[in-house]
Amino acid sequence: MPLNRRNLSDFTRRIPTPLRLATSLVLMIVFGSVLLTLPGITVTGRLSFSEAFFTATSALTVTGLSVITPGSDLTLFGQVVLLVLIQTGGVGFMVVAVLVFQLLGRRISFADRIALRDSFGLLDLHAIVQLTRQVVVAVVTLELLGAFFLWLNWRSFLGDERAIFYALFHAVSAFCNAGFDLFAGTPGYSGIPTDNLTLLILGILIFIGGLGIPVVADLMLWQKRRRLSLHTRLTLLVTGALVFIGWFGLFLAESGEYGALASETTGRAATLSLFQSISARTAGFSAIASFKNLTPASQLLKMGLMFIGTAPASMGGGITTGTFTVLILALWAYARGRKNPHVFGRSIGSFTVRRASAVLTISLLVIITATWLLLITHPHAVLDKVIFEVVSAFATCGLSLEYTSNFDLSGQIIIALVMIWGRLGALTIVLALAQLVPNSNLQYPEEKILI
Repeated sequence: MPLNRRNLSDFTRRIPTPLRLATSLVLMIVFGSVLLTLPGITVTGRLSFSEAFFTATSALTVTGLSVITPGSDLTLFGQVVLLVLIQTGGVGFMVVAVLVFQLLGRRISFADRIALRDSFGLLDLHAIVQLTRQVVVAVVTLELLGAFFLWLNWRSFLGDERAIFYALFHAVSAFCNAGFDLFAGTPGYSGIPTDNLTLLILGILIFIGGLGIPVVADLMLWQKRRRLSLHTRLTLLVTGALVFIGWFGLFLAESGEYGALASETTGRAATLSLFQSISARTAGFSAIASFKNLTPASQLLKMGLMFIGTAPASMGGGITTGTFTVLILALWAYARGRKNPHVFGRSIGSFTVRRASAVLTISLLVIITATWLLLITHPHAVLDKVIFEVVSAFATCGLSLEYTSNFDLSGQIIIALVMIWGRLGALTIVLALAQLVPNSNLQYPEEKILI
C-alpha cells in the first residue's frame, strides 16, 4: 500500500515519544551540518563535514565545545546560522515545530502534545500549546532585554552596528547556556569582556536559563496561584546552594598564591569566582583568562558542578538538580530509617527515586566508557584533561581546558555522541532504545543479593 499523508501521519503517531525526540535531534544535527558546509559560511574555504558536524552538534545540544573559532573563522552569515542553531537547540526542536505548525494553521496532534510535555519535563497535558507560546514569548523577551543591556554596555568599544549583533548573539548563547562567544578571535580579546556589568547581565541570563521551563512557567503563574510547586521550591533552593558552594570553593582555591586569581584584588576575585560558579554548571563561559591553568582543586569542583548540571527541562544538561536532590533526600531518608523521602511536608515516591538512581548509574557508565574510549584511541592523552572534556560534553557545558582540539576524528565523534546523550538525557535515550524491544510480563522468583 502506498505511503500517503494519512498513513505517514498514523505511522509517526505510533512512534514512541522518546524515540521521536531522539530522532528529531539527530535529524536537526544532520541538517545543521549540511548548512555549515555551504559556501559563504567561513572566511576562507569551507568547513569539512567533520568540523561542521561537531559544530552543529555542539550548537544544537547547546554545549559550546568547538574545533573552530567562530569569531574569526565564520563570516557574518556563518555566525547567523550558528545563532539559529543555538536558539533552536535551546528552546527545543519540538517547540520550534509547534510554532511552525501554528503559523501554518495546522492542528497540534495528541502525540505532539505528549512529546512537548516530555521535552518540557511537565507532568500533565493541561494547556500545553498555550504554555508553549507563553514560554517562547518569555524566552525571547528575556533574550532581547539582555541583548539591549549588552548593546548599551558594548557600543562604546564595538560600535553601534557590530555591538547589536554581538549583544544578540551572546544574550542568546548565555540564556541557552550554550557558551559560544565571538570575542575569542577578535583582536584584543581572548574571550568575553569581564567588566562587572557584562558579567552581571550574562550571569542573570545563564541563571534563569538554567532553572528550566517548568520553573519558569511556574514563576509566570505565581501571581495567579500564589503558590510554587515542590519542584520549583527545591530547584531554587538547590540551585542557590550550588552557586554558593561553587563561588566559595573557586574563590578559596584560585585566590591563593598559586591560583589563577592570585593577582586580582579580593573584590575582583570574588566577582569572577561568582560568575564562574554560575557558568560552571552548564553555560561554558569563562571569565578567567588562564582557565586552562586552574588548580586541580578547582578542576575537580567544576567537574562536580558540571556533572550535577542545571534543572530538568532547562537549557543545560548534567544529571540535573532534580536527580541530585532526590538522591540526597533518599540517602537521608535511608539513614533515618524512613521508607520514602520527605521534604516540605510532601513524600517522594519510590518510582521517582528509582528513576534518579537509573540516571546516576547510566550517566556514570557513559562518562567512564567515553573516557576509556578516548584514552584507548589517544594513547598520549592526559587522563585528567580527558575526563574534564568528557564531563563538560556530557553536561552540555562547553568549558574546556583547550584539549578538545587535540582529538582526532574518532575522538570528536565520541565527544559529539556524549553531547547528544547529555542533551537528550539518560532516560530519554534508554527509553527510546527500550521501545524497540517488546515488553515481557515474565517474572522470576525473588532472591536477595549482598549490598
